[in-house]
Amino acid sequence: MNKKRIFILNGHPAEVSLSKKLTETYADAAIAAGHEVRITHLHDLSFDSDFGYAGFAKTKPLEPALEKVLEDLEWSEHVVLASPMWWGGLPAKLKGMIDRTFLPGRTFDTRVLKGGLPSPLLSGRSARVLLTSDTPGWFLRIVYNNALFYQLRKQIFGFVGIKPARITHFSGASHPKPGVIDRWIGRVKKFGATAA
Repeated sequence: MNKKRIFILNGHPAEVSLSKKLTETYADAAIAAGHEVRITHLHDLSFDSDFGYAGFAKTKPLEPALEKVLEDLEWSEHVVLASPMWWGGLPAKLKGMIDRTFLPGRTFDTRVLKGGLPSPLLSGRSARVLLTSDTPGWFLRIVYNNALFYQLRKQIFGFVGIKPARITHFSGASHPKPGVIDRWIGRVKKFGATAA
C-alpha cells in the first residue's frame, strides 16, 4: 500500500463535536497504517472569516492560521474534511475559511483558462468528506438534490482540482440510536487505514 500525506480538517467550530471525534479516529488509524498526517481543528484557528471585498483584485493578508491551512493543502496528497451540515450548508466559520484561503495563485489560476474556467492548482489530490446531519439521506437526495454534496464535490474541491472527492454521509447525528456512533467510527477507521 502506498503511504500518503494526509491533511485532515475538523470543520466543526465547537471544541467538542462528533466531527472532531471522526477526524481524530481517522488520524489515529492513518498514522497506525504508516501514513503522514497533519490535523487541524477549526475551533483552534483565529482569523477573520469575512472575505470583505468584491472580487480578487484586493484581498486581506492571510492570518498565520490560514497560511498554515494552505501550506497543509499544498503538502497533502489526500484531504479529509469532517463537518456538520447546518441549514443545508457548511458552518459559517468553515465557509469563511474556504472563502479566505481558496485564492487565485494558490488554489486556482485565473490567467490560464480551461473551457472558460480558471485552471485548478491543487490537482493530483483526492478528498474524503465526513458529513454529519440530522436530515436523512433519502430526503437530501429527493428533496434537496444533494445540493451540498454537489457544492463540495464540484464547486469547492473540484474547482481547485481535488478529485475525486468522496462523501460519506452520517445522518441522524444529534440523536443516534444505540451502537450507531460505534459503527460510524468503525467505518472511519477503515478509511483512515487505507487513506480512502
